Amino acid sequence: MNIRPTALAGVLVVSPTVNADERGLFARTYDAALFAAAGLPTAWPQCNTSWNARKGTLRGLHYQAEPRPDPKLIRCTRGRIFDVAVDLRKNSASFGRWTGVELSERNRDALAVPAGCAHGFMTLEDDCEVFYMMGDVYVPELARGVRWNDPAFAIEWPGEPTTMSGKDAGWPDFCA
Repeated sequence: MNIRPTALAGVLVVSPTVNADERGLFARTYDAALFAAAGLPTAWPQCNTSWNARKGTLRGLHYQAEPRPDPKLIRCTRGRIFDVAVDLRKNSASFGRWTGVELSERNRDALAVPAGCAHGFMTLEDDCEVFYMMGDVYVPELARGVRWNDPAFAIEWPGEPTTMSGKDAGWPDFCA
């Protein structure tokens, strides 16, 4: 397993080491000792899956407010997505910046997004499934979001979204 940094403090890409043979492959996607050594959560009390029918579906940008901000580990198990984290942590060296990576069933990478960062993704093909490991349980009254195309972040999405919920389209711009 390889855990490497991105341009944002604490946002890491987790790549499994794949062992392949005539049967197929095997890869470890989680290792508590390696995660702890990298400063990642080792307890994941909730896991979620989202399935997305169409290319261009955008979900986000979501986060959970204090007192229960939620770190996430995101993996695309079918298809390809452009996965984005935005640093909303006021005391962070990368506050207000974003990073994006392609996650796919082929590369098997995951993106670790720390608490205090907003998260979203856009599907790059039809029929995408995304698996989330959550560092805290979902609390509806603490759910928050910021607008996917907020000019303060200037995220370079791979295109215009074709499908988005009304809630995601209506998130406000971020106010620091």
